[in-house]
Amino acid sequence: MTQPSDLIVVGAGAAGLYATLSAARAGARVSLISATPLAQAASYWAQGGLAAALAADDSPRRHLEDTVTAGRGLVRRSAARVLCEEAPGIVGDLEQLGVAFDADRFGRLSLGLEGGHSVRRVVHAGGSATGRRVTRELSALAAQAPEVTVLERRRAVGLLAREGRVAGLVTDDGTRLVARAVVLATGGTAALWSRTTNPPGSFGAGLALAQRAGAALADLELVQFHPTAVVAGGPEELGGRTARGINGFLVTEAIRGEGAVLLDGAGERFVDELAPRDEVARAIETRLRATGAHYVDLDMRRVDHALFPNVVEALRRAGLDPARELVPVAPAAHYLMGGIAGDLHGRSTVPGLLAAGECADTGLHGANRLASNSLSECFVFGRRAALAGLDEPPAAGAGAQALEPDPATLRRPGHAARRTLWEGAGLERSAAGLGPLLEAPHPLVRMVAACALAREESRGAHRRTDFPAIDPAFDLRHAVARGEGAPQFARWE
Repeated sequence: MTQPSDLIVVGAGAAGLYATLSAARAGARVSLISATPLAQAASYWAQGGLAAALAADDSPRRHLEDTVTAGRGLVRRSAARVLCEEAPGIVGDLEQLGVAFDADRFGRLSLGLEGGHSVRRVVHAGGSATGRRVTRELSALAAQAPEVTVLERRRAVGLLAREGRVAGLVTDDGTRLVARAVVLATGGTAALWSRTTNPPGSFGAGLALAQRAGAALADLELVQFHPTAVVAGGPEELGGRTARGINGFLVTEAIRGEGAVLLDGAGERFVDELAPRDEVARAIETRLRATGAHYVDLDMRRVDHALFPNVVEALRRAGLDPARELVPVAPAAHYLMGGIAGDLHGRSTVPGLLAAGECADTGLHGANRLASNSLSECFVFGRRAALAGLDEPPAAGAGAQALEPDPATLRRPGHAARRTLWEGAGLERSAAGLGPLLEAPHPLVRMVAACALAREESRGAHRRTDFPAIDPAFDLRHAVARGEGAPQFARWE
């Protein structure tokens, strides 16, 4: 057993780093667990920015209404209000910490327009390199902070519990750490699907840890599919073009906000490119099914490529020149709206265990996340979770029991299992496809299927071909799963 910390944070993405720094700035001792070297977590690849009401013609109330509209009658309004009111202050704090956001020639923040937003309100750093810039700065601060102990290339394999309270964790090298509280900031689950924009490590390990400790999970059926992920192939598959080693690479919708358009095989536009993501993704999928194609084209030839240097560079490295060629894209699993059920301070249903970022579910995103609300969520709720964790009683790790989930849940399933999930619980689902997933080896796959079967309607990112309409009876009702029993619906205001 090592010297107790005040707080343990698992995950070094945006939520984990900001939670760590928030606790350290409050004078707390923090242990930060990172499975990768710092600045290589999934947030590093985030192309979107931070949504915040900073423009003269904007307001937190307007941001709130856009969030609620995008969430299709399932947004927990109290959580959305917290985000929209606190996000502007977060931008200012990040600037003070050294993050240089994009500005115009007068020094005013450049605000981008993305799908579902009624005004320009998305703050970027380095164009589409926001995740890289932010995690780089915050990682350096965490590494230098005397209050922070960073454990890189370590994984949490179980939580320590004593008298119904989480008191620490166990890492994969056998180290036992104790603290007042543990904040999980481990990312989402989209890498469980065979076609995904996420890195391989985003397969829900944090959810498995929380579930083993007795925490409730919620809304696992609500997975957002990003409309514009690159389809890789050679000249035969892509009509004379080449896109190697880039399958699933996300082309940020900020590019559509700057004028890029989607074209079908006949070269015709077929969707409002700035509609909410669920609408755009379904429109693409519908067109693909109707034509038998496996991609549509994104035309970004008229966009100012200097605004998106890392996207353009990645495409060119793969063999595509977006200044001259159309980019082949199709939807891919991207973002989990559900996760570890929590309150407005990230507290799970188990004392001493909190969650922030994509692994958490406050009800903020409803059934369809508004673009760039996720990075804002990482900071707003990462700070809230850290400060709430410091309010927990002093560490009491003596006699704590290690609650370790099945090791299989801490590894990404093989391709066949991921393909089965894509086919049974992709953009469109039905009881016929979901039923067999209840027998899948991986517990999270079974829970995704159970939640999707229980929601007998189509809403936002959840599309049931056998229940194609929204059912008002499910308004504000979230599927909450405890263990592997049947999920129960709870109303979140």
